[in-house]
Amino acid sequence: MVAAESWPRCALVLGPARSGKSRWAECLARQSGLPVSYLATGPRPSADDPTWHARVTAHRDRRPPGWSTLEVGADLCAALGGLQPPGLALVDSLGTWVAAGLELDAGAWRDHCSALASSLSTCAVPVVLVSEQTGWGVVPATAIGGLFRDRLGALEQQLEPLCDALWLVVAGRALDLRAHSVAVPAG
Repeated sequence: MVAAESWPRCALVLGPARSGKSRWAECLARQSGLPVSYLATGPRPSADDPTWHARVTAHRDRRPPGWSTLEVGADLCAALGGLQPPGLALVDSLGTWVAAGLELDAGAWRDHCSALASSLSTCAVPVVLVSEQTGWGVVPATAIGGLFRDRLGALEQQLEPLCDALWLVVAGRALDLRAHSVAVPAG
């Protein structure tokens, strides 16, 4: 358990699909010893999508019974603004939040991301963010796939300076990026 006053204000946990990133974020949240509010940004599973339903169920089943769950969808900023100490927010995930905003034009998207950065900066409790890593392999074959990849990558770079802890999870292994990396110079 980590003392609440020494817990990072914001931690970003990155990783590709099925890497263990959500499990690592949940482990970090448990280690904090704080009451956890799990902020789910994904759509509610429908009966006609058994794969999504199974993934959501697996995530729910892993959570300790004392954690509260808020299905916030795209309303992540408002949910972060409503949290009060003591506690910790676990946001899973930025990818589904980005997907919900793909219809926004470039200006509205910038405002949307700025609002999230502001919400994270002023959130009254520490936050653990989970985010997918895309673009490690095949270039998306569709324009919307490319837009998703580009927006998510840019958002992660925008939020990184706000985060005191930065983790990369690959093949079930977590790597502390703050301890083992250097920042890429600005273009």
